[in-house]
Amino acid sequence: MPPSALSGPIPIDELMRRSRWPVLRRLGFHPGGDEQSRFRGVGIEYSDVREYQAGDDPRSIEWNITARSDRPYVRESLPDRGLDAWMLIDVTRSLDWGTARCLKRQLGLEFAATVGQLLTARGNRVGALLFDERVRAIIPPLSGRSALLRLVARVERAAQDPGGATDLRRALTEAGRLIRRPSLMIVITDFMTADGWQQPLSSLSIRHELIAAWITDPREREIPDVGVVTFEDPENGQQILVDTGDARLRLRFESAADAQREAIRNDLRRARAAIAELTTGAEIVPQLVRFIKQREAQRGRPLSRASA
Repeated sequence: MPPSALSGPIPIDELMRRSRWPVLRRLGFHPGGDEQSRFRGVGIEYSDVREYQAGDDPRSIEWNITARSDRPYVRESLPDRGLDAWMLIDVTRSLDWGTARCLKRQLGLEFAATVGQLLTARGNRVGALLFDERVRAIIPPLSGRSALLRLVARVERAAQDPGGATDLRRALTEAGRLIRRPSLMIVITDFMTADGWQQPLSSLSIRHELIAAWITDPREREIPDVGVVTFEDPENGQQILVDTGDARLRLRFESAADAQREAIRNDLRRARAAIAELTTGAEIVPQLVRFIKQREAQRGRPLSRASA
């Protein structure tokens, strides 16, 4: 993405450099990153103290507590580790649509690339599972900028040959079978899919931290009065002739769209997934920064910190 500026004076590149992706659960697994581990060990962030045991490193003795006791105590810390992040990316035809700044597919790709940049910059590994009516590709998690660029290129190639209807249930079920390590899982889709995905998503939240990147377009909520037009389902090709001049029809459409959105939102909340609602009507970075601020507020930590 080309450098530009938000409403404030901070350039996007600088904002991205200073920001970090907020992880609320301790998912750190492999060495080399700077996320907080699920396990105690050698590290710099204080966790607890315990009584000294044979074989403990004498340098970890907590002298203040030991001096007030009749036995030595050692300091335990939470070591820094890297986490695995998996992006479950919808590559179906329903994303080849957009009436504002860009297509929904482009917005999803921008989100994946930007979040991947934030994660890999902290030593984390990023992988992807691409799906339509089936799982199209599985890209194992890797760290580094080159690996991220290859992942983005793979998503772009898949978008050139989109499949049929979205089967989110199948993709989530397959992800639960394949991904066993506790990971950050980011589902990138417009949720234009049949029901049945709710239970597999809830099952994933038991082991993983879930983010639902919900790709939307302003015209999915309302129809402008543009006369008689033909609407086509991008996934199955079915067409319908609609008189958008009918005020009652537009009102029914808006009511149905609002009800559908609220149902999806409630399903995601019940699955304990954090919701990042993204619209093609705005640039990706301001939307992403807004979501990160919300997540950081939940964790009680600042949005960004100076890079080491």
